[in-house]
Amino acid sequence: MRKIADSTVRRLSLYLRFLERFDAQGTTTISSAELARHGGTTSAQVRKDLSFFGSFGKRGLGYSAAELAVRIRGILGLKRSYRVVLVGAGRIGGALVQYPGFRQRGFHVTAIYDKDAKKVGTRWNGVVVRDVRHIERDLQREPTDIAILVTPADAAQEVADRLV
Repeated sequence: MRKIADSTVRRLSLYLRFLERFDAQGTTTISSAELARHGGTTSAQVRKDLSFFGSFGKRGLGYSAAELAVRIRGILGLKRSYRVVLVGAGRIGGALVQYPGFRQRGFHVTAIYDKDAKKVGTRWNGVVVRDVRHIERDLQREPTDIAILVTPADAAQEVADRLV
């Protein structure tokens, strides 16, 4: 198996972002020249990047935006679904929970924790905010893949220690 350069992987993630945007706008096909223009590279580079992973599209017709996005997600390992725990129900936590791209990329917030009694019990995007004092017990019952800490700096280390 050939080693894929980090720069190729970075460009693939850029291509994916543009493909998702094009798909949302109703664009069904896209050329390597269009991807190159948005990605700040050349159409030859786009074709070379994609050629590492097989054949895509039809010469002269371009690529199916939706199909290419699915293939790139698979290449980047983004087909998998991740259970995410969010610690900190402040502004940044709220923005993450509301961000639709998070779920679209397979990151599903399954629990939110905070120490503020006023926030505990409220719902954020369908997920109930829980008391952070119960995080260890809850995580034993409901394993998670990723924890995102959006707490004040002075609380982050304590929370991180409790998570591992």
